[in-house]
Amino acid sequence: MTASSDSSVSRPATTGKHNATKQHIRGSSLLLSGRFISLAVNFLVQIVTVRALAKADYGALAYALAVVSFGSTLVVFGMDKTISRFVPIYQEHKDYDRMFGAILMMIGSVIALGVGLVVLTAMFADLINAQFVKDPHVTALIVILISLSPLQAMDSLLGSMLTIFSGPRAVFLRRFLLNPGLKLAVVVGVWVLHGDATMMAFGYLVAGVLGIVVYAIVLWSVMHKEGLFEYFSWHTIKYPFREIFGFSVPLLTTDLVFMLRTFMVVAILQYFYSSTDVAAFRAVLPVAGLNMLVYETFTFLYMPGASRLFARKDFAGISDLYWQSATWIAIASFPVFAVTFSLSQSLTLMLFGERYAEAGILLAVLSLGFYVNAALGFNAFTLRVYGRVRAIVFIDILAVISSLVMCLLLIPRYGALGAAIAASSTLILHNVLNQAGLGLTTNIAVFDWHYLRTYLSIIIGSAVLLIIQAIAAPPVFVSFALAGIVSLALVYLNRDVLDVAQTFPELLRLPFMRHLLAQPKPPLAVEE
Repeated sequence: MTASSDSSVSRPATTGKHNATKQHIRGSSLLLSGRFISLAVNFLVQIVTVRALAKADYGALAYALAVVSFGSTLVVFGMDKTISRFVPIYQEHKDYDRMFGAILMMIGSVIALGVGLVVLTAMFADLINAQFVKDPHVTALIVILISLSPLQAMDSLLGSMLTIFSGPRAVFLRRFLLNPGLKLAVVVGVWVLHGDATMMAFGYLVAGVLGIVVYAIVLWSVMHKEGLFEYFSWHTIKYPFREIFGFSVPLLTTDLVFMLRTFMVVAILQYFYSSTDVAAFRAVLPVAGLNMLVYETFTFLYMPGASRLFARKDFAGISDLYWQSATWIAIASFPVFAVTFSLSQSLTLMLFGERYAEAGILLAVLSLGFYVNAALGFNAFTLRVYGRVRAIVFIDILAVISSLVMCLLLIPRYGALGAAIAASSTLILHNVLNQAGLGLTTNIAVFDWHYLRTYLSIIIGSAVLLIIQAIAAPPVFVSFALAGIVSLALVYLNRDVLDVAQTFPELLRLPFMRHLLAQPKPPLAVEE
């Protein structure tokens, strides 16, 4: 008789892994590399923009861009997320009439809402300036840039379609190379010509139009190559109005909550203080947002993959996909969190100069909120996949109310620091509520205790770096090295949970990676 080891049973990530999970993580790795390229370019764009413009000028532009982002959320109307759920399901069931009907409905919705937003903004520009902004320069930039809202909305919708029909490679080229490249061209052009925020605003509009044109051409080519247009017919097409709008209208609240977490904060800060305070907050916000880098990369493939598993009623597969993705996100995002949280002051001075020295504490506060939001995984997206509309709306309403209350309590008294605390607190509260909703309304546990060691090790690693920084205050290069060492230690301690041998076996061919990531061999069987 041979005694078999039970170790494989105790690690659900290493046995019975669904192919969808491996494909999701592997495909996301290509997008992650694209995100790093995009990150480098966008980071350069951010630094040059902040340093090139006067602080008040940059604050005005940042406020206008925040309005644009909020407007694009309204215009897209949740369709970019809705299309990722319904179109893969229609395609899986070979219901092409509804698939094309849904696509046409969503594109038409974005165009109609976008035109309406641009017209209304132009009509009420004076009212906006008198009641909300109280700065003619900011209002002028809003009027110019508001046309960017429908362009960004269409960009997001076409990006989701490209992910469904083509996969990560096309998204890699379009979103991570072309988009940041166009932004860089605009910023460099303004810098060379010694332009101002107004010139940069017009440049962004031109870049947005070019991006949409390229997206449309690539998407048309991909769908034609796949032979999908052979199933299109105007005579048999079906428009699933009830399904699409019944799903997207309530879930618009989730996108609004996401934007309100930043836009409402910026709007209240601008109202009570000035563009220079907005500049301090908005300068470090993208840096703190780097904690969402891995999360956002995995998002592109998570919704279509989870939706297809839901269509097959493979609920165990969804749970496996969820927790494996969350684990990879938490560990892969840790190096960014370690730098932006523990080294926030040094990093802010290095990037933006002495003019933004007071923004270091803002970066630390915001980084904590973004990392917690990323580390628990795709709870809100998974609730969408399960169609838990009521739970999502209820959670979003609670988050909006709490955000508004915290902003009104903290910002008038503490300014930009109060804005950072309010934004970070809202991020954490919203995520905790979504996680609770996931546990109460789906088969996915609020917390999978198989991953307790992973999250405990992250907490301990963060505490160690923070204590060293507070007590010893080592030089910046030493702190960066320590953050790298702790990050590698986390990977080594959790190598069995990451299950690299199953997901990325080629990494184990590299000598260093083999020693770092290879799991210990199970004990040999013992014969009785």
